[in-house]
Amino acid sequence: MNYALLLSGGTGTRANSDVPKQYVRSGDLMMITYALKTLLDCEKIDSVCIVAEREWHESIVDDAKNAGCDIGRISGFAMPGPSRQMSILNGMRKIMCHAGGDTVASGISSEDTILIHDAARAFVSLELIDRCYEALDGYDGVMPVLPMKDTVYLSEDGKSVAGLVDREKIYAGQAPELFKFTPYYDANASLTEDALGRIKGASEIAYAHGMNIRMVQGDENNFKVTTALDLERFRRIKEEA
Repeated sequence: MNYALLLSGGTGTRANSDVPKQYVRSGDLMMITYALKTLLDCEKIDSVCIVAEREWHESIVDDAKNAGCDIGRISGFAMPGPSRQMSILNGMRKIMCHAGGDTVASGISSEDTILIHDAARAFVSLELIDRCYEALDGYDGVMPVLPMKDTVYLSEDGKSVAGLVDREKIYAGQAPELFKFTPYYDANASLTEDALGRIKGASEIAYAHGMNIRMVQGDENNFKVTTALDLERFRRIKEEA
């Protein structure tokens, strides 16, 4: 089984919006719905679990119906954790229970995968998702990346330059990230809540636990809405579409 996890637990404070950014409406749909529809349209994905606060569950389902989504493939909701990585762990545990057990051994097979995406990346494409699945063979996970275009400097104090980084070796990670379910779950479950809170990206913990992660070409349009300027860009693109 190929499971997908859509993370929608962020508060969106940096986007300076009245509601969390992933629930901002544009083109009659919430931001999350655009990402959700793409996941549900992907034939490789068997089901999608959504990590979101309870107050948004009904709105998410209603919006998905309005978008023509196959809501029967939404397996359920999980509650957000205090960090992104804890939200991922909560979501994986929810998937495991839905699969028929409360442990990996009882509910998940060794061939199962987990695709993790952010609701704030509304413009993810089917092509990018397919690219991730096609690249998984022989690896434990796949992460889309973009090469660094700008010159990258190091600074110890945030004021003066301390060094230069070779940008040929620097890549910006994107979502969705795809992993073999069992080793990725084990990596997360082995850490304390505090340790999970220090993880900066989904692939970081996989790499740290010896999983072999392949990089594939990302997509410039697959940007994450984080700031007010990002939100303005999202709205402009949807209005012009």
